[in-house]
Amino acid sequence: MPALLALILMMVGVSHSATAANVVVELEVRDGIGVATSEYLVSGIDHAEEINAELVVIYMDTPGGLMKPMRDIVQKILGSSVPVATYVSPAGARADSAGTYILLASHIAAMTPTSHLGAATPVSLGGEDATPPADDGEQDEDGDAPSPPSGSSMERKVMNDAVAYIRSLAERHGRNADWAEKAVTEAATLTATQALEENVIEFIAADRDELLQLLDGHEVEIAGETRALATKDADVQPYEANWRIKLLGVISNPEIVLLLGLIGIYGLMYEGWNPGAIVPGVVGVICLLLAAYALQVLPVNYAGVALIFLGIALMIAEAYAPSFGALGIGGIAAFVFGSIMMFDSGIPGFGISITFVISIALVFALLIVWMLSYLVKLRRRGAVSGRESIVGGIAIAMEDFSGDGNVWLEGESWHARSKIPISKNQEVIVRAMDGLILDVEPVASSTKTDAQLQT
Repeated sequence: MPALLALILMMVGVSHSATAANVVVELEVRDGIGVATSEYLVSGIDHAEEINAELVVIYMDTPGGLMKPMRDIVQKILGSSVPVATYVSPAGARADSAGTYILLASHIAAMTPTSHLGAATPVSLGGEDATPPADDGEQDEDGDAPSPPSGSSMERKVMNDAVAYIRSLAERHGRNADWAEKAVTEAATLTATQALEENVIEFIAADRDELLQLLDGHEVEIAGETRALATKDADVQPYEANWRIKLLGVISNPEIVLLLGLIGIYGLMYEGWNPGAIVPGVVGVICLLLAAYALQVLPVNYAGVALIFLGIALMIAEAYAPSFGALGIGGIAAFVFGSIMMFDSGIPGFGISITFVISIALVFALLIVWMLSYLVKLRRRGAVSGRESIVGGIAIAMEDFSGDGNVWLEGESWHARSKIPISKNQEVIVRAMDGLILDVEPVASSTKTDAQLQT
């Protein structure tokens, strides 16, 4: 009996192991490579290692991204105990810039027809390439390289580091290191067919099913050992990012960061104008903290940030010291230029839409126009309180009187006097005010007197 139980447990264990080993974990990269992308891919590979998966497939379509997150991804792939295949998909997709490094670091490199890769020249935060022929690429290793004073020594340092890095990745898996160097120094690119001919990738597959068929039986080297893949009839399991990674991915969008900053600033301003409102202040603080966190992981030009704050300050000043649009227009201009400069780093995938910035500016412009029209309307309306608002006002007689009596004006009962007899509910006009006593006369009589004066 114990022997039978042990046999059953062993069979269950073998069956579970076989099932787990035939799992293919799917990951997706569909935008710029940043901190959120890095955490997602690293956690996905960790998950594949935990379940002893057969393979990890990264579906990639990216314009590039930041160097530091890309290096974290590459290090995780190189140290993975599960083979990693990077598949540039769907048709028309690209693995530019940082995506090229990840593709070359993977154990298997595959592409769909009509996709391309390359253009891996490093750039600094100012958007300047480390070499004149290039026009797309990365930051330096720290992710925040300033423009070098001389324009030569720092550029050579960044360029040589990138060349050595991408060559080592290509050589690791026996790929064309010479072309990889050109992708950095000359921003060279290849189509899928050219990449296969140049020994940059191993497979071209139209879809996932074809890729898994091609990979079945393919040998890869993992931790010094050669392993044949068994992907036929594999259980494909997409890996979903957790809520924290999804939140980081959302708030690290430059447009969302800009909105969070604006909501935060105006929320705190509203709380300052209306102490005790609580909700605007709480929302404002949360939005500002989220924006501040996102700015730590994004390539930001702080001159642009300063212009944005200046623009907001000028638009607020327009409300307190009306200049008939001068301050408001200046504030809108500063806001637009600041928003464009703030994320104008040249890092692929981390720019900001001009349409979005202009839309926000138009909203501000409409608010300023509304505010100015409201102020003009108030100015034309004249006084609404005090002596100026009473003299010339129309009151209703509360009783019949000749001499002294009472009238109803602006929701109050006033003591009045008139040289002309007044009937109850008759409309009278206030001609003068002596202390709290109103000098009134009938509206008809007043109209006749005015006509005589004009004659």
